[in-house]
Amino acid sequence: MLNPGQPRMSLSALLRRLAVSAASVGLTVGLSGCQGIVSSQSGSQVRFIDASPDAPGLDIYQNNTAVAYNLGFGTVTSYVPVNPGMYTTLAAQAGTKQTLVSAKGTYVTGSQYTVLIGNVVASLQGTVLKDQSQAAPTGQMAVRFINQATTGAAQDIYLVPSGQKLTAVTPVYTNIAFNANTGYLNVPSGAYTLVLLPAGTVPDDDTVPAYTGAQVTYSSGTATTLILIDQQIQTTTKLQVITATDYTSPTATN
Repeated sequence: MLNPGQPRMSLSALLRRLAVSAASVGLTVGLSGCQGIVSSQSGSQVRFIDASPDAPGLDIYQNNTAVAYNLGFGTVTSYVPVNPGMYTTLAAQAGTKQTLVSAKGTYVTGSQYTVLIGNVVASLQGTVLKDQSQAAPTGQMAVRFINQATTGAAQDIYLVPSGQKLTAVTPVYTNIAFNANTGYLNVPSGAYTLVLLPAGTVPDDDTVPAYTGAQVTYSSGTATTLILIDQQIQTTTKLQVITATDYTSPTATN
């Protein structure tokens, strides 16, 4: 409620403030992705992903308006609404206005976008990606892979169906190098385990993958982005993967 004598806020200013609040509150911190949505036909949607292994916390600005605060490595924000148009996204060190990288993009009505901040801080990159905002064909799911792992070699990507062995399947994509983007691949929906092998490896029963994920069920019609990033914690693997849900059909079935 306004205090007596406090000036009234215009509707446009109130909407801008609500959009900023939604972006900062809607962050999903860690290695889980945000919920996908059906795209708005009257506006655009944008989210932000921090894939830089050594960048400080990042504050994100769209045309100098703050939209997210203190993003950390592996963070995927929720989609937030923006008016269609051209935007410059600035990533600044959290708590300052020291710009570390910028990216320009034009957002059109009814579309969804990702602004991906990647690479090591000395060579920080900002990339605007157009996300799939419609259903994959019936009985299939759309999946996109992006390699932002700065310390790993190129990888072959396997989606191993439930109940099958790695040696019985062929890769869905081969030789994905750093900074590469496969675009969306349509794959039959179902339960899969993501396995990454150094490019050119012929798997056998003794093969040790560069990465093996948990089994995930992908529903018909959905669209998902999987991003390879560095493993900061010392383990036997140098890779980890974060998931960002791009589109979930309101009538999705397995």
